[in-house]
Amino acid sequence: MHFGRALEEERYLRLIAPDRAIPTVITADVYGAGEADTMLGRALGSVLGPDGGLARDEVCVVGAVGHDFYTGERDGAKGFPRFTDPRLRTEDAYAGYLRMATERSLERCGIDRFDLLLLHNPDRAGYTSEAVWDGMAALREHGLTRMIGVAPGPANGFTLDVIDCFERFGDRIDWAMIILGPLEPWPGELCLAAAAASGVSVITRVVDYGGLLFDDLEPGGELGRQDHRSFRPAGWIEAGRARLEPMRAIAARRSLTLLQLACQWNLSHEAVRCTVPTLIQELGAGARPVEDKRAELAALPPDGRLSAADLAEIRAIGDNTGCMALKGANPAHEGGERPDRWAVSEGLHEVAQRWRIEPARDLAQV
Repeated sequence: MHFGRALEEERYLRLIAPDRAIPTVITADVYGAGEADTMLGRALGSVLGPDGGLARDEVCVVGAVGHDFYTGERDGAKGFPRFTDPRLRTEDAYAGYLRMATERSLERCGIDRFDLLLLHNPDRAGYTSEAVWDGMAALREHGLTRMIGVAPGPANGFTLDVIDCFERFGDRIDWAMIILGPLEPWPGELCLAAAAASGVSVITRVVDYGGLLFDDLEPGGELGRQDHRSFRPAGWIEAGRARLEPMRAIAARRSLTLLQLACQWNLSHEAVRCTVPTLIQELGAGARPVEDKRAELAALPPDGRLSAADLAEIRAIGDNTGCMALKGANPAHEGGERPDRWAVSEGLHEVAQRWRIEPARDLAQV
C-alpha cells in the first residue's frame, strides 16, 4: 500500500516479530506475491525456538489465501484475480488450489500450520460455494490450520454477503475479519449480531482509520506519491481530526490514548475478540517512530475502561452511515456482476429481512 516511509529491512523485521506483549501476527500470501510471507518467516525464525525464546504455541500466526498470483495475471490496481474466477478453474479444482496455496504460504513462513487461515477478499462464489468451504474445512482436517475464517474486502461493504456466509457455513467458520473503528462504525456493525449468533469471532482491521488515531497525521500532512490513502476523499484528514477532538476528553478521562480508546471501543462489541491497527512510519518532521506506536498498542490496558455512556458517545461522534458506496451486494448496483460488486439477490433480501436490515436505507450512499 506504500503507506508512509519504507522501513529498512532489519527494522521492519523487528517490528513484525511477535512477542509476549503482541503474540499475534497476520499475513496474506498475495502481499508482495509471497514476499510478506517470506519476511514474516524470517521474523518468526528470529523469535521461535530455544535461541529466540518463544515456543510455537506462544504465538498465533494468521494467514490468508484467495488471490491467485500463481496462474492469474495482475489487472493493474485491481490486483490478481480470485482463485474462484471461472477463467482459471472450475469448482472441482477449488480444494486443490486452496491446499497448494496454503502449503506454499506455510513454506514461506517457515511453519507447518497456521493458527487461523482466512479466505481472503472472496468474490460472490467465495461467500456461497459449498466447494470453497469444503476445501477450507479440509485444510483444518489435514492439520494445515487450527481454525478457518473469512476476510471480506479490501474495500468496505459485503455486509449481506458475509451474513449469508455465516448462515450457510457458520458451523465451519471460526473467525471473520471486517473493517470497524470508532471513526468507521458503518457498515461493519451491521454484521456483528449475525457473527455472535453463529459463534463466529471477529477480528477488526483499520481501527486506526488510516493511521489518524496514532495522532501524528496532521492536516496537510505529507503522503507518499503512491500512498494508497491518497485515494480517500479530499479533506479526510481534516474531517477525521475534527471528529477526534471530542473523543480526546473521553480518552483522557479513562487514561487511554486515542488508539487505545479505539481498540477498547471495538473490543466492547460482543463478537469482537481481536483488533488490528496498521503500523505506519509517517513522513514529516513530526512523525512518531513506528516503534512507539507498537509500544502503545502493546500497552493496551486489558481492563475495559469505557462505560456504556462513553461507548454511545463515541459511536455518535464517529457515525459515518451512508458515507460511501459499498462493495459486494449493493442496492444501487446496475449491470452485470463484477468480482467485487453485484445486485442484492432475492436470497440476500431475505437475509436482510431476517436481520432487520433494509438495503435501500442501511446500505446506501447518502
